[in-house]
Amino acid sequence: MRKLLVLAGLFSIALLLVLTGQSISQAQQDATATPTQSMPGMGMDDMATEYSSDDLVPLVRGIFDGEDVFFIHTETSDADISELLTDMMGPEVITVSSLAEISEELLDDVYVFTNGVSGGGPLGFQPDVFASVPGDEDYTPLRRLNLITWQEDTSPRQLNSVPEIEAALEDEEIAIEQLGVVINMPILVWKDEHR
Repeated sequence: MRKLLVLAGLFSIALLLVLTGQSISQAQQDATATPTQSMPGMGMDDMATEYSSDDLVPLVRGIFDGEDVFFIHTETSDADISELLTDMMGPEVITVSSLAEISEELLDDVYVFTNGVSGGGPLGFQPDVFASVPGDEDYTPLRRLNLITWQEDTSPRQLNSVPEIEAALEDEEIAIEQLGVVINMPILVWKDEHR
């Protein structure tokens, strides 16, 4: 009897789908629709606002292992750095002082240049260099700010990876200063990948 009830239930569902003109595979697709697909009441059009994502969080170019990455910075632990990044990008970068108290093992490095090759970095020099990207075991969006300064009597060039930075440091071409500043810098686009 129980088997008969289950079969009757399945038949009813199949009949309902036929009557509504929807196939079983279409019903399965609707059940797994993402918010960007055209599921009624769930599309991006339903979330339209007067804001543009470029206005709220414009992408910034950086470098990881010689490849371009694109990231955003949303908060820092230091008011002066927040002001600098706000002036650079437009949208307000918020100061969250408690970020500076986050445990070291939860942080990764970003390298920002104070002189050298001109470019799109926050101080007007080459783009920032990141130590990891999403998918790396040690990836985190929370970055320890490392300021790199080219020493006098050196030939500044663009550095494209952490190993290149380490080699330049070992050759005493650059100095690195850590200010104790933490910046939230999620990477949104990296080599052949994106969020």
